[in-house]
Amino acid sequence: MKNERDRCIALAGVFQAAELASQVAHTGMADTAAVEASIYSLFQINADSVEKVYNGLSGVAAGLRSVVQQLQGADSRKMETTRYVVSLLHLERKLQHNMSMQEKIAMGIRTGKERLVHYPMLHPNILAGVAEVYTATISTLKPRIMVQGDPLHLKNQDNINKIRALLLAGIRSAMLWRQCGGGRLKILLGRNKLIHTGHALLQEINASV
Repeated sequence: MKNERDRCIALAGVFQAAELASQVAHTGMADTAAVEASIYSLFQINADSVEKVYNGLSGVAAGLRSVVQQLQGADSRKMETTRYVVSLLHLERKLQHNMSMQEKIAMGIRTGKERLVHYPMLHPNILAGVAEVYTATISTLKPRIMVQGDPLHLKNQDNINKIRALLLAGIRSAMLWRQCGGGRLKILLGRNKLIHTGHALLQEINASV
């Protein structure tokens, strides 16, 4: 049985992917370590623990900060990130019932994993491959996620690929969140518990630095 810690880490993965996609769309940049941890999660099929999906707890530090910020109150909330998170959770529920699409994603991820022998995690070829998987699968589900940002950055193909790869990573984390027992009621009714757990996990990360 997965616990509150695992659920919080998985939800942080969703928030992190959403926040990073937004940053790339608006600025053309995002924290490299956080992006790498999110993309890394896509290739972890049989990880021993939830935190190992992100190559360690520090891999979702940005996501944990976002969870705490978003759930604490409207004054500090980034509504765009919230909108992406809600969309990712909704689309993952649709994906749950589409076995053929799940298999198509799995095949694409396996192909990407084979490429990692030749390229680093954030190489344009890796991100382009993952982005193609997103376009052929999740992007066909309704309602589509409409990413807002600076048109200058959204015209850059490398940025588009990174955003799509991050959104697929968000779907992967949304799936993990559901597998850990997460759901809408866990967010609505368990908000304070998630905030408390998020703070505790951030303290754990800080203590290990």
